[in-house]
Amino acid sequence: MKEIRMVDLATQYQHIKEEIDTAIQEVIESTAFINGPAVKRFKENLQKHLNVKHVIPCANGTDALQLAMMALDLQPGDEVITATFTYVATAEVIALLKLTPILVDVEEDSFLIDPEKIEKAITPRTKAIVPVHLFGQCADMERIMDIARRHNLSVIEDTAQAINADYTFSDGRVMKAGTIGHIGCTSFFPSKNLGCYGDGGAMFTNDDALAEKLRMIANHGQSVQYYHDIIGVNSRLDTIQAAILDVKLRRLDDYTRARQKAAAYYDRAFADHPLIKTPFRVANSTHVFHQYTLTLHPKVDRDALKKYLAEHQIPAMIYYPVPLHQQKAYRSDRYKDGDFPVAERLCKSVISLPMHTELTTEQQDHIITHIFNFLKQYNP
Repeated sequence: MKEIRMVDLATQYQHIKEEIDTAIQEVIESTAFINGPAVKRFKENLQKHLNVKHVIPCANGTDALQLAMMALDLQPGDEVITATFTYVATAEVIALLKLTPILVDVEEDSFLIDPEKIEKAITPRTKAIVPVHLFGQCADMERIMDIARRHNLSVIEDTAQAINADYTFSDGRVMKAGTIGHIGCTSFFPSKNLGCYGDGGAMFTNDDALAEKLRMIANHGQSVQYYHDIIGVNSRLDTIQAAILDVKLRRLDDYTRARQKAAAYYDRAFADHPLIKTPFRVANSTHVFHQYTLTLHPKVDRDALKKYLAEHQIPAMIYYPVPLHQQKAYRSDRYKDGDFPVAERLCKSVISLPMHTELTTEQQDHIITHIFNFLKQYNP
């Protein structure tokens, strides 16, 4: 059996090697390394795929979030609501811009930001909401957009883990993750569902004025070279990465189906086990399974399971071991331990299994068998 990896980029590359190598070579031969034709081509193809008016590429997903907040003219002290159960980058850019991160709890089943907690956290200083489409499915965007409209707030979708997920509104409309809020942000980090071979990111919007402002901010605040109208940064997707992403974009639907097939296989195996809770699917979003995350019964020693799997050459990851409100950098007098009971429980009980486009049933059977073997010690 082939070595099991959390994400098998090597095998994925072998399947598309000829196209990838050709795309890279074309960029090298053109020497158009910055803002070359492949950047425009990828941007336009991604716009069509997502059915969004504007895609603005940038250097990475964290930059995408930062540029989005800059484009919305958020000012120091303004409050931005996001989930405490997420990767640090979501809150990092809020703090970096001297805004105030307001953390809220997540839903027990879905791990997604809880709209009821969002509404309760709104104050006169609240200016934006950053819902995180965690692990591969959309937060409750219909409710979140309704809250935002009623309170005149901006919505920045963090869709780094859910690109290509479909969200269905109550009226039947279907939109892609990241295209619903005022701005959507994603990462093309290599392990993402649509990943390059380095760093990369993008912002999405249907607002023409916001799109122009995002482009300017990402390009030193200029729309005409050497004329700087606003404060900006230098954040761009390089041409080689855009060429790679354009090759992989053509397979994104196939990659999504492969992840969903692997998730369904895991589901069937774990369905009736009393110590395992499989990933919950929300009713109005497809799940693209950036991660396949189990919730273990409290009596199971999660860290011991991770160690046991590693001893049998099976990788596993814990996303995330510490919620943001308990991180040293984000501790605040406004929060105390116990204020976010769902996130605190999840951080002690979740474990993510290998999930990628090249995962075989043989590898999954090996993983499943060893998990069951470990859990036998907890049987009555």
